[in-house]
Amino acid sequence: MAELPRSVDGDIFEHRILPALTTIRETLSCSIPEALDVFNDRYQELRRDRPAEFTLDPDEYGRGFYS
Repeated sequence: MAELPRSVDGDIFEHRILPALTTIRETLSCSIPEALDVFNDRYQELRRDRPAEFTLDPDEYGRGFYS
């Protein structure tokens, strides 16, 4: 898999889901479902390794986002 730009992590930390997904799709030339899978994998990795950098708690993250 190609390396994702750093902006994806920043978007994930700041709850900018759509910009992160857009960048993932453009970088990997993948479908929306594939981008969602990549996003989720990266989100889980960041939650585990760098939890203090998130602006929202896990319970609040993604609230109001429907895919």
